[in-house]
Amino acid sequence: MSERLFRDRKRNWCGLPWSFTIYSFDEERIFIESGVFTKKEDEVRLYRVLDISLTRSFIQRIFKMGTITIDSSDKTLKCFQMKNIKNSREVKEQLSQLVEEERQRKRITGREYMVDHDHDFDEDPYH
Repeated sequence: MSERLFRDRKRNWCGLPWSFTIYSFDEERIFIESGVFTKKEDEVRLYRVLDISLTRSFIQRIFKMGTITIDSSDKTLKCFQMKNIKNSREVKEQLSQLVEEERQRKRITGREYMVDHDHDFDEDPYH
């Protein structure tokens, strides 16, 4: 098992870690653990991350927190949030760097889907 580079609890609106959700990541995966009596653990491989964004509400900015939204190609965790994270900008940047490094290490390239808006799809392209 790899060393966790980041580990923090989901925090309440004023920044206190009174929650049963724990976010963490290492050099290969993001982990979300939740629950009290019934524990649930999810993970996403970093090379599956497609996009990372950061949202910081007024209250979050006051308490130096933010919500990191992650879109992935994972089957169970397609889009998920790491809510009310302390030092969220730094955590997002660290995660983004790890995603790029893991994608390069595995030689995985991102593929953008493009639509040809100039082509009329009702016409037969061979005539």
